[in-house]
Amino acid sequence: MRLENVVVVTKREYLQRVRSKGFWVGTLILPVFVLAVTLLPSLLIAKSETRQSIVVVDETGKVAGPFAARANARAGQAPAAGKQREMQATFDVKVEPPAADRQAQRADLDRRLLRKEIDAWVWIDPGVFADKPVEYHARSVSNVFTQESLRDDLSWVVRRVRLEQAGIDPERAEELTRSVRLDTRRVSEKGSRAEGGAAGIFFPLGLFMMLYVSMLLWGQQVMNGVLEEKGSRVIEVVISAVTAFELMMGKLVGICLVGLTQLGIWLGTVAVLTAPGIVASLALMPKGSALPTLTAPVLIHFILLFILGFFAFATIYAAIGASFNNLQEAQQAASVAAVFIVTPVLVMWPILNDSTSRMATILSLIPLFTPLLMPLRIVIEMPPAWQIALAYLLTIGFVVTMVWFCSKIYRVGILMYGKKPTFKEIWKWTRYA
Repeated sequence: MRLENVVVVTKREYLQRVRSKGFWVGTLILPVFVLAVTLLPSLLIAKSETRQSIVVVDETGKVAGPFAARANARAGQAPAAGKQREMQATFDVKVEPPAADRQAQRADLDRRLLRKEIDAWVWIDPGVFADKPVEYHARSVSNVFTQESLRDDLSWVVRRVRLEQAGIDPERAEELTRSVRLDTRRVSEKGSRAEGGAAGIFFPLGLFMMLYVSMLLWGQQVMNGVLEEKGSRVIEVVISAVTAFELMMGKLVGICLVGLTQLGIWLGTVAVLTAPGIVASLALMPKGSALPTLTAPVLIHFILLFILGFFAFATIYAAIGASFNNLQEAQQAASVAAVFIVTPVLVMWPILNDSTSRMATILSLIPLFTPLLMPLRIVIEMPPAWQIALAYLLTIGFVVTMVWFCSKIYRVGILMYGKKPTFKEIWKWTRYA
């Protein structure tokens, strides 16, 4: 293998892709998408507050009054921290006593509802204290968030009435049944520090998804690139100047550098977009608290495992691209390789919950899963050194084997045209090459 030829091919592959509009569009889409997914729902919820005018008929005489006072007092107030969901619906409550003719009253309420004089009406039966449902009548009952807010308010009032009937002070009962809060602290060699559980999940999850998208995207790019060159017969000219192995290695290294460039842009973009939020969070956090940080060892493992993962999958995609004649045929075979990229996503949540479990340890040592699962474990809690060393050893051995194996398929496949090859014929190529 002549290194200068590999460098030339690497430079061509890198510059050709980095200079394309598609690269920059694809690179910028992910941060914009992540920003939209994280911020847009909150903004939409904040702007989508529902205000309902409802009539409450209470046969018990004990629920409607406190409920109306609670609902009307809350209307127009700004949501407290962590209570945005409760503020999605507010109510203008009018309490009406039950009439002697209940059926006529119900019919009148329906007429007012259809004339849009009111948005809904509620009928509270004495059986509510024995768990009988409260009737909710509206022109549409698909407003599940509004119903949830209404149910929460009614439940709060009914609970208090039940406690009073049982001779228990509701205020005292609420005080005694308050939920316990957890003060989460992460312990490391440097000591103990407060760290939010949500931040501890979303930080490794974000890094995991970056690796996942990059491997899936750039593995496909390798396959598409080989298919394009093969379909245009450019490969026949190029192969006269360099060997098939030099061409494959140059293509893999060049596209791997493109992937690293994209990862760097994503990490930088995330840092810029989250900087204001991080600064605000640090200002509001209790003394001694800290946010998760991307340390140098974690970043080094992140990059090294990305490179190993890229080569593990890219060699497979390169062999697939060289073996088949068009994208449709290649994609059918590529779906097998995609299974090994998707599988870590299926086991991601159990590993996030317990990164030291036997399942997490075993799966993170399987070479095709290591590039995605081992960084996830490292970010959550650094595994023992022997596990990291074994993961690297097994993955490197797998990559070397795949480069050797796929280079043989690549050497023959890039010059093969015509019918779709069988797996038996592909296996023969590895023996002829």
